[in-house]
Amino acid sequence: MTISKGTAVGFCVLGMTLVGSSVAVSQLLLDYPTLTAQALRYTAAAAVLFLIAHRFPQLGGARPGVRPTPRELGILLVVAATGMAGFNACIMLALHHDTEPAVVGTVIGVAPLGLALLGPLVAGSRARPSARIVAAAVVVVGGTALVEGTGRATPIGLLGAGGALVGEILFSLLAAVVLPRLGAVRVAAYSCALAVPLLLVGALVAGEPAAWRLPTAAEAGALVYLAGLMTVAAFVVWFIGLERLGVERAGILVGLMPVATLVTAAVMATALPGFGPALGVLIVAAGLAFGLASPDQERSAALTASA
Repeated sequence: MTISKGTAVGFCVLGMTLVGSSVAVSQLLLDYPTLTAQALRYTAAAAVLFLIAHRFPQLGGARPGVRPTPRELGILLVVAATGMAGFNACIMLALHHDTEPAVVGTVIGVAPLGLALLGPLVAGSRARPSARIVAAAVVVVGGTALVEGTGRATPIGLLGAGGALVGEILFSLLAAVVLPRLGAVRVAAYSCALAVPLLLVGALVAGEPAAWRLPTAAEAGALVYLAGLMTVAAFVVWFIGLERLGVERAGILVGLMPVATLVTAAVMATALPGFGPALGVLIVAAGLAFGLASPDQERSAALTASA
C-alpha cells in the first residue's frame, strides 16, 4: 500500500493524538492492578488485530499469508518487551517512587531527538542523521519540556522515566525494521500478543494476583478504549505512517503526545492552559513544521524504505 507523505503525516498525528489523549482515560485504572490491566488490554487488542489481518490480509502493506521469520519474531519480542511491557513497567516504577507525571512526560519527550539520531541506522550504514531533522527534534524536545513542565522526582523515579524513554525509542526504531515485509497490522498484532505473557509474569512478580478482580464498569470501559483506540487504531496508523515517513521524520511527531494530553486536560477541565504550556505547543508546532518541510524528505524516506 502506497500512501502520500501528507497522508502518512496525518496517520502519525492521529496515532500520537490518540496516545496522548488516553492519559485521562488511564486515570480510571489507578485502582486496578497495573500490569494485569495492560495484559488484558493487549490480549483484546491482539485478538482484534489478528482478526483484521485475517479478513484484510493486505491492509497495512503486508503480503497475503506472510509469517514472521524467527529473526523477525525476535525483533518483535524486543519491541513487546521494551516498548510495551517494559515501557508500562518503567512508568509504574517512576510514579510509585514519588515522581510526578510531568517529569516522566518530560523525560519521555526526549524521544524525538533519540529517534532523529538513531533513525538512520534503519536506513543502512551509509546513512547519517539529517542536521535539519536533529535541529527540529531539539526544538520539539524544548517545546515538550514547556508543555509538560517540571515537578518532583526521585533518583529511582528518574531511572524509571529513563527506561520508559528507551522503550519509546526502541518501539519505533525496531518496528521499522520489520514493517516493510510484515505490514502495520501484523507488526501490531504480534507485538501485542508477545507482550501479554511478559506482562503476566511481571504481574506475578509484582504480587498482583492477590489484587486480581473483575473490573468495574468504568474500568472495563477504560480497558475497551485503551485496547480499541489507543492500541488497535493508534498502533496501526502509527506504523503505516512510520514506514512511509521513516523513523527520523515520524519520530519528531512523538512530540505531539504531551500536546494532545494538554489539550485533552484543558477540554475536560474547561480551562485554558497557562502561558508556559501554550508557548510550548507553539514551539512544538514550529519544530514539526521545520522538520517535515525538509527538502531532502523523499531521499530519506527512500533510504528507509529500502532497508
